Amino acid sequence: MTNTANNYCVILAGGKGKRLWPVSREEYPKQFLDFFSEGHTQLQQTYDRFLQFIPKENIFVTSSKQYLELVREQLPDVCEDNLLVEPIHRNTAPCVAWAAYRISKINPKANIIVTPSDQSITKIDAFEEDMQIGLRFVANHDALLTFGIQPTRPEQAYGYIQEGDVSDYENIRQVRAFTEKPDRTFAEMFVESGEWLWNTGLYLSNVDYLIQSSCNFLPVVLRNFEQDLTAYSIAAENDYVKQNYISYPNMSIDFGIFEKSENVYVMKGNFGWADLGTWHGIYEAKARSVDDNVIIDSEVFIDNAKNNIVKLPKGKLAIIEGLEGFIVAENDGVLVICKKDNSSSTIRKYVNEVQLKYGIDKV
Repeated sequence: MTNTANNYCVILAGGKGKRLWPVSREEYPKQFLDFFSEGHTQLQQTYDRFLQFIPKENIFVTSSKQYLELVREQLPDVCEDNLLVEPIHRNTAPCVAWAAYRISKINPKANIIVTPSDQSITKIDAFEEDMQIGLRFVANHDALLTFGIQPTRPEQAYGYIQEGDVSDYENIRQVRAFTEKPDRTFAEMFVESGEWLWNTGLYLSNVDYLIQSSCNFLPVVLRNFEQDLTAYSIAAENDYVKQNYISYPNMSIDFGIFEKSENVYVMKGNFGWADLGTWHGIYEAKARSVDDNVIIDSEVFIDNAKNNIVKLPKGKLAIIEGLEGFIVAENDGVLVICKKDNSSSTIRKYVNEVQLKYGIDKV
């Protein structure tokens, strides 16, 4: 076992949730929704999941200033110093680099799990066991580690990881290649080959190596801060980031750090993972009716329809006849009916077009 006091978690909660439009909207994205009327939002479920084996004081949350009050409201136990609030929206690489820097000031021996806030995990015990193995690995190796899942379909909205040689940990292999959001032909090849895994977006590293990897590929923002600093304080760090965060690129941790690094490893997880950031991911994660329809907290009369996913507001009744393989979703005056296959790219396309034609309030 690793020293529990050295184990940290960074929850990424700044996304705009466009892939689940129209239910997820920019002003209130998916991580802050109780999507399935379970009594907890996706963000709260993520926090509770890691609280089982990470000390409360070691859990950090990154988000944008646009969502700060939502984070405070939903996670009141997270202290202010553990909230990293981006002054402008950037992708995940800059906020992970910033979180690693802050954690290094608290504990230079830290081992960090970086996690999205929109995942479903059904096998909690297996999840904790795999995370503990991963934490031990990065505590003893200067390496980056991610978790992969055996694909069940040629999903084009996910990243893929090709497994390489076995490490000195039997279940952990070197990464041979990353591919982000392949076209359908390549996705089908990856699934058929058996060599590729879905990338879960769960990343682990010891803090020193994560900072070193970030410094190799990102601008020297925080290193300049370190040079200019006379005495460190979180307040001074926040002020510096507020002034200089704009110099960071809008880049994901996948592309910005992991895909460019050399010592990158993957462990195949078997903990009932689903990405709740896509309609197809939700369809895969949730129980289906006899006709393979997924009805999410909605009143629906189904006739000769199958393989659909439906999410409607309270008080709305839908009659669906003859549809196969569709998404039917409505929220706040917007109704979307589209094919479930490749829905992520389709919905992103229409989000952009609707925003241009009808304005930001529709997205």
